[in-house]
Amino acid sequence: MGMNISVVGTGYLGVTHAACMAELGFNVIGVDIDPTKIKELSHGNLPFHEPGLPELLRKHVASGRLRFTTDYEEISSWADVHFIGVGTPQRADGHGADMRYVDAAVIELATRIRGKALIVGKSTVPVGAARRLRTLIEEHAHPDAEITLAWNPEFLREGFGVKDTMTPDRLVFGCEEPGSEALLRVIYSRALEAGTPVIITDFETAELVKVAANAFLATKISFINSFAEITETIGGDITVLADALGHDARIGRKFLNAGVGFGGGCLPKDIRALQARTSELGLTHTMGFLAEVDEINLRRRERVVRLAHVLLNEQLVGARVAVLGVSFKPDSDDVRDSPALDIAVRLFNAGADVLVYDPKGNKNAAERFPRLHYANDLAEAVAQADLVLLLTEWDEFKALVPADLEGLVAARRIIDGRNVLSRSQWKDAGWEIVGMGQHHPPLDGEL
Repeated sequence: MGMNISVVGTGYLGVTHAACMAELGFNVIGVDIDPTKIKELSHGNLPFHEPGLPELLRKHVASGRLRFTTDYEEISSWADVHFIGVGTPQRADGHGADMRYVDAAVIELATRIRGKALIVGKSTVPVGAARRLRTLIEEHAHPDAEITLAWNPEFLREGFGVKDTMTPDRLVFGCEEPGSEALLRVIYSRALEAGTPVIITDFETAELVKVAANAFLATKISFINSFAEITETIGGDITVLADALGHDARIGRKFLNAGVGFGGGCLPKDIRALQARTSELGLTHTMGFLAEVDEINLRRRERVVRLAHVLLNEQLVGARVAVLGVSFKPDSDDVRDSPALDIAVRLFNAGADVLVYDPKGNKNAAERFPRLHYANDLAEAVAQADLVLLLTEWDEFKALVPADLEGLVAARRIIDGRNVLSRSQWKDAGWEIVGMGQHHPPLDGEL
């Protein structure tokens, strides 16, 4: 297409975006400071699980349309457009977003670029960051450079990253400088021709769209989980309640599933960063409700641990507990802030013999918590288990029926942390099964 694109950062966002840009016909170079990661990617090896992405990566590494480097000098003199996709993790000294990596990437580019170039931010950043970054560019840019800045937030769902990049549900362009919108329209021409809605706006709105979306989704999940606390105490069917709410078009059914709560690398840190940023702006109470959203979310983990104690008659020490799923969601190997992994660790710390099985997440979980035991398959995980916990709704686990575990477990007890199993079917087969939002008398008043 006659346009060269660089993508700075080769984590989940960066690699997905780079491979998809190559699929759209652009010449792409991904850059990262980690030489080991760059070597693996250059050989077509994806360091994480994402459906459909390994095939794109190998295809375009082989075609030569997608390359990787650690050299900022190479991309600064080559690319017309530079996408910034580095991480903004939670700061070690508080809840705010750590902007060091974004700042470093922008400065590296600004000091090296000669001639015209567009820098496009995709990282999730605190509102006001783009204006500050534009000042950084002005301070570090070479006199021969003509650098413009735009903000184009990502809305990727892990497990659907390729689809969400190639056929997004909307595009947001924060454009305040000449020519940036036109370039972005060229890059996303296929999606725009297919009718994808595009919102052209200022920097602040573009920055807020992503964090607002994540704050809303987190609130919706904690909302239904707060009602689960009520039904767990007095009775009622949380799934039927969610179904009834979902028929209201103003509310919708998605993200109204009671369970063990949200996790991953986005929602938890983004709602905390939003609270921190609004406090910096003097809006101390504006996002205060998100603290309760976060607290409700964390209480779900405590609930499962307490359930395990009760089902095992307070004899958790030495009990064999099978944990099915430790990734924060299915179709992902991401265990960052995973409620499932946190629950497994809490049970281990309470004295249980915990055996974990996740179709894709075992390796990453083992790197974080090597003291847990990890099984190679479901049968190994549940062998002689006194209690089974279903904590991530992989298809393999959703399809379970009692006969699948017959003769393997030591006791017929299961906690359905995602409410995906038929309670009547399991009860009829002689199992003690407890789901989230389900009334359980021994736990009345306890969370």
